[in-house]
Formats: sequence, structure tokens, C-alpha cells
Amino acid sequence: MALHTAIRAPADLAGSGWYELLPKPPPPRVLEGRRRADWVVIGGGFAGMAAVRRLSQLQPGARIVVLDAQRIGWGAAGRNSGFMIDLPHELASDNYAGGRDHDIKQIRMNRAAIEFAAGAAAEYGLEPHFIRAGKYHGAATERGQRVLAEFEQHLSSLGEPFEKLGADDLRRVTGTSYYAGGTFTPGTVMIQPAAYIRGVARGLADKVEIFENSPVVSIKSGATHTVSTPQGEVETPRIIMTVNGQVESFGFFRRRLMHIFLYASMSQKLSSSQMSQLGGEDYWGLIPADPLGSTVRRFGDRIVVRNSCTYNPSMRVSEDLVKNFGRAHDRSFRERFPMLPDVQAEFRWAGHLCLSLNSVPAFGEVERGIYSACCCNGLGTVKGTLYGKLIADLAAGSGEPMVEETLSEAAPRKLYPEPFMSLGAKAKLWWLQRRAGREM
Repeated sequence: MALHTAIRAPADLAGSGWYELLPKPPPPRVLEGRRRADWVVIGGGFAGMAAVRRLSQLQPGARIVVLDAQRIGWGAAGRNSGFMIDLPHELASDNYAGGRDHDIKQIRMNRAAIEFAAGAAAEYGLEPHFIRAGKYHGAATERGQRVLAEFEQHLSSLGEPFEKLGADDLRRVTGTSYYAGGTFTPGTVMIQPAAYIRGVARGLADKVEIFENSPVVSIKSGATHTVSTPQGEVETPRIIMTVNGQVESFGFFRRRLMHIFLYASMSQKLSSSQMSQLGGEDYWGLIPADPLGSTVRRFGDRIVVRNSCTYNPSMRVSEDLVKNFGRAHDRSFRERFPMLPDVQAEFRWAGHLCLSLNSVPAFGEVERGIYSACCCNGLGTVKGTLYGKLIADLAAGSGEPMVEETLSEAAPRKLYPEPFMSLGAKAKLWWLQRRAGREM
């Protein structure tokens, strides 16, 4: 028998713009008292909802309990840019690409995850929040154009379609003349992340019990496991942990996960005259040629800018830090959209992502009857969906071949000792963001 006591980092003070745009949810159902379940899923984000949905398919009638420390969609699941990307997207690479064979495998698995998510969107009436829009890569510098040329060569070697774009092409789409050229790929799905994840939870509510504002404070493992929250506990033979980087706070994968925070700002609602002044299309998402540049997304009458990142092994950020990076977002917005001088940011937020040094997940059975689908390496929407589905397949013994493919990956590599890890990570992030230049 072992006791895993969680070390919880305090939550960010502000919700994301995606969450704040939604109607206020009904009061949360908080876990109280004692109960039994066949399964407990800890974490109600992309991986958690995918695991729950897959379990409900594999074992109809099973008693499934979901425990989330916050409101569904308020945490990391509702704080990303909303890109479900099918193609290679290796954040540690200069052009998002990895080795050919590895990328072919990842494309196939990413697309399987997207189709699983598409099934949920269709089943629960979430199509307005799940749009097969593709994505643009934009280059603002000569170096960025060279990076995209290499990326296009890699896509050609993979047999993947793309469209090479000039400055005028991107201006017609985005309304800005900031970019010198770009690349369009058709397979990305654009989602409103908080709306999608809340919608999936709502669609599953008649099959499972979902408890919010119910952080897990300890897990007592044994022949059966006891999962405790501040006001209740659940006895269960099987636990699935879908808490991304927070899995380390329970004692698993210690010193093997890197905790990174990204920062974003969402504009106020654009007026009709401002949208006319901007021009371009109403709905698009653009990823920078440099991975540390600015991701920009327009959805109707709002624009989101995401840039800047920090290494935070404590899993803590402050509102002051969010505001500080908001000034960088404002500069990036003004440079790209000088025709909108009066548009201000209405929402700013930070989002936690988790990486491993060798870009692999924290996946598998970590203790008897306890399973992990964590560490999405910056691709929480698609990888969270993939690993969540596959961990349910593994735990339920479905025989899904992609489970073995995922288990064949190496384990997350151990981090360098402190203080070298923190000093090195912060120095590298500083240099990479400096190198991004106008792409940021």
C-alpha cells in the first residue's frame, strides 16, 4: 500500500477569454461523503473527457467518477489556442518537423484523435465549436521563409498537401501586410476549447458522475484505491490520471517533466466598422514560422495573440506576470493590425503545458490499477484526446493497436540536476524568443 499526497499549485486568478465568453455554468457538483466506483478519472480536460467517453463505449453501465480540481474548461483545457493539428508539430524543432517515419506515425495517430473528437462533436451537437478550417503558417522574416521552405520540403517527402502563399495571399486572409509569405495546410481543426470541453462533459453527464471544485488531495493505493478530496472520497479498483503536468505532484514521473507557461490576450469585440477596416476573412488561425513567435487567431469579431513563455517548475504564475506579457501581446497586435489603433485587449491569461526532454508522453500503468495519460508536449487538444482514448483502451484491454505503439515510446528522460536545469531552460527560452525577432 502506498500513499500519494498531491502538492497542488494555486490556480491562476483569471479565467481565459474562451471561458469568459461562455454563459455562466450551473453551480458545481462537489464530491461529498464516501462512494464506490468502477473507475475514477482524475482531471476533466481533453485527456480526461476522451478517456471517459472511450470507457463509456467499452463498458456501458460502468460506474465512472470524474474529479476535477476546478470548473470544467476553466483550467489548461480552456487556455490553449484551439488548434487540433494533424501534421508534425515538434516544438523543439526549427521547423516543427521530426524524422520521417516518426512523423508518418504521428500524423496517423493525430488524425485518429481528431476523428474521435469529431465523433464527440457530432454526438453532442458541438459542430459550431469544431471547424475543419486548416491552419496558416506565417513568415515575417527571411529566416522564417527559409524555415517554411524546409517545412514544405518535409511535407512533400511525406506526401502531404499544402499551399505555398505569398504576402498578398496572406493579406487577403488575415487583413494584415505583416507577413512576407506562408504555408497553408488543410487538416487542422479549429475549436473553441472551453466550449468544446464543457460541451463534451455535458454530453457525458448522463453516463458518468462529474464532480468539479473537487481537487484530489491524496491517493491511497492497494488492492483497491481510495481517492480523497477535501470533502469526500471514492473507493475504486482503477484510476486514470489525466492531469498533464500535475501528475508529478502525486509523486509520479518526478524530475522528468518540464512545466512551461504560455501567455495570451484576446481583443475586445470588434465593431462592424473595425472589421470592415481590417478586411480579410472572419475565421482563421496562424502559427508563426518560428515556434517561439506569435500565434494569431481570428474568430469572427475577436482576435487572440499568443506569445511569450516561461519555465515554471513550481507550476505557479502571478497576475503581474500575465499583465507584463500582455504588453508584449499589445506590441505584436499593433505591429500586425495598425488599422485597429483603438482596439484593446479584454482578456489576458496564462496556460500551463508540460514537456519532456525527449518529447514523449507520461503514459502507461504507473502502479497496479493506476494509469497515466499525461505530458502532451504542448499539443494538449490533439495529444490529450489521443492519449486519453488510448489509456482507456489500455486499462480496459480493448486490444487497440495504437496502445502498443504508444507504449513502445521511450519513457520521459530525466531532467538535468538543479540549478542547471532551471538556469539552462530559462536561458534557452530567452535566447529562442530573442531569435524569433519579428516572428514574435
